[in-house]
Amino acid sequence: MTTPYIGLTIPAKAEYLDIVRLTLYGVATKAGFSFEDIEDMKVAVAEACNNAILHAYEDQIGTVEVQFEHSEGYLRISVKDEGNSFNYVQTDPDEATLHHKSISEATVGGLGLFLMQALMDDVQVRTNSGKGTEVILLKHLAGQLNRKEETV
Repeated sequence: MTTPYIGLTIPAKAEYLDIVRLTLYGVATKAGFSFEDIEDMKVAVAEACNNAILHAYEDQIGTVEVQFEHSEGYLRISVKDEGNSFNYVQTDPDEATLHHKSISEATVGGLGLFLMQALMDDVQVRTNSGKGTEVILLKHLAGQLNRKEETV
């Protein structure tokens, strides 16, 4: 059985990001997230959507699919496009982030991923052989992650 989700498909244009933010606010409020966590999620999701809008389709018209899935103490948000994939290679988390590095060591385009990783509990990037990228963002409700670890 799959977990129910709320899904949006928006044109890959910046003027539609408000719809994504408003939907995220409604879903996250209903799930019990704090205002601070919701604001963090809004920034991370907007960054993922912006990446799809700016890089996936170049001068073509395209869409961005956003899914919000609330389940057992977390919110999973998927941002997916069908445009040009970028060459993403999963590396050691300390190498992929700017922890213990100066801002001058950041690569162009790397700050958005760093920002998502800093604001969310987990970030995964999946590319589909040249066509399409999916960014999966996960945020746990405050206290839920610790409770699960204690019962293991």
